[in-house]
Amino acid sequence: MQTLNKTALIVDDDIDYLSQMKMTVSNFGFNVITANSQKEAEEIILKNKPDIAILDLMMENQDSGFVLSYMLKKKYPDVPVIIATAVTAETGFMFGLNTAEEKQWIKADLYLEKGLRADQLQKEMFKLLKI
Repeated sequence: MQTLNKTALIVDDDIDYLSQMKMTVSNFGFNVITANSQKEAEEIILKNKPDIAILDLMMENQDSGFVLSYMLKKKYPDVPVIIATAVTAETGFMFGLNTAEEKQWIKADLYLEKGLRADQLQKEMFKLLKI
């Protein structure tokens, strides 16, 4: 396994999903930093600049992922942000990054539904990082 010398920040309040994602993304060659809450992620973002971030949407707050994405983009505008969520399956609420209006208030680069296959996730991450 080749190491990319890149760091991925993964934030999710589902500990099982978080550990599974950490293993998956580590297998892609990334160093992985994890947080299991919006608060913990905010502290990490203040001290560390990841190369890419994968954020859950609903954690302590319904919009935790949006808040973290906004914070990350404000501090590190060049860091790609993926919001990975099951919000549509859980609530029926749908959103995306298809219109200028959506891109205006959702500061993420990519929106993915949870349950994505590892090869699809790797392809999307590498595309965002131009690897």
